Amino acid sequence: MAATTKGIDCAVPLTAEKAKKMSEAGMRFVCRYLVPASMAWKRLTRPEAEAITAAGMKIVSVFQRGTKDVAGGAVNGTRDGKAAYQEAKLIGQPEGTAIYFAVDYDAQPKDFAAIEAYLRAAARELPGYFVGVYGSYAVVEEMARRGACSHFWQTYAWSKGRLSHAANLRQYKNGQELAGHSVDFNDGLGNEGWWDTNPRPMDRFVDIEAAKKVIHHLGTLWLASSDKQVQEAAHFAANALRDVAGIPRP
Repeated sequence: MAATTKGIDCAVPLTAEKAKKMSEAGMRFVCRYLVPASMAWKRLTRPEAEAITAAGMKIVSVFQRGTKDVAGGAVNGTRDGKAAYQEAKLIGQPEGTAIYFAVDYDAQPKDFAAIEAYLRAAARELPGYFVGVYGSYAVVEEMARRGACSHFWQTYAWSKGRLSHAANLRQYKNGQELAGHSVDFNDGLGNEGWWDTNPRPMDRFVDIEAAKKVIHHLGTLWLASSDKQVQEAAHFAANALRDVAGIPRP
């Protein structure tokens, strides 16, 4: 297995002092909640994001109201996507990074269609950002298979010891204490979609002309395939690339 990056997630905001202590303890990223002001007790703010960055750590954004909002399908996805976009812009989360949406229960196959609809609806409200899902092995595997989103944060809960090859993050131990703060421990597995508040050297990560060529090839794939899932994945990837490169969607 490739080397992993150690990090934590937590509900209660971090002070600058605690962020520094966590960094000194070897943590390299913090997963925090991108939620509306009505949930201030766990809401990530710009000052906290700056404190995490100053401590030398990255930030992973996750949106969650309740445990089963994703079961509400596209209606809830649209609502939460809009709210996440507003918060991301408010705190200065740069485009080209990810926002994860939580499936914080033991979702069953009967729930998967609603979860997919939720994620796709949220993505439509988040131009410029990648959409990810937090959930069990089954959720990660199924949403990856369906091409419902691009980033995956797997929890050990409900996963029966399995780890998806699609996972970008892995939550492996809950209810711990670090620097006097209640945390869950996580591993970064690559392409996590995290960010920080440091100035970026350029506005876009993707060359527009190169992006157009890739989008053209994805269109060719869409036309050539008779597999609906392949077509959906190609369509999703093309729109995600358009968003990152600043190319308007058709």
